[in-house]
Amino acid sequence: MEAPLLALSLRPNRSLSQRGVTWVMALVALGLVIPLVPLGGIGAGWGMLPFLVAALAGLAWAFRRSFEDGRLTEEFRLWPDLVTVERIEPNGTVQHWHANPFWVRPRLIENAPVEKYLTLTGNGREIELGAFLSPGERVELFDEISAALDRLKTLPSADSP
Repeated sequence: MEAPLLALSLRPNRSLSQRGVTWVMALVALGLVIPLVPLGGIGAGWGMLPFLVAALAGLAWAFRRSFEDGRLTEEFRLWPDLVTVERIEPNGTVQHWHANPFWVRPRLIENAPVEKYLTLTGNGREIELGAFLSPGERVELFDEISAALDRLKTLPSADSP
């Protein structure tokens, strides 16, 4: 199969690296220990300890969950005769969608529950694209996909003389 005319790999942004998470966790742990220092050896310190450990464990769980959710990807591919979207969930589940590019219509919905809601319609279905992107990124994605589809429709077809 020939190379696609447009190939996009969409991933959620994770601005904090694993090393950054380690630093944040260390700073938070230090910040949670500071109130215990003057209370060391009395009952009030021991009474606060489970709550401070629970706060730290909750933060660690949230970071772990964020990194797991960050494994989500959407692969958009455009060929002269086919558009495909493959969504790979963090748990490994894969969803496929395909359509003829001549009939595909990208839509950017302004007044949806999500700001700048981006969908692709074709092959009898409407799918959401880039839900994890910021509104500005969805506008850029809409413009890029629309321009590629418009360029494709102006290309001479292989079966024309």
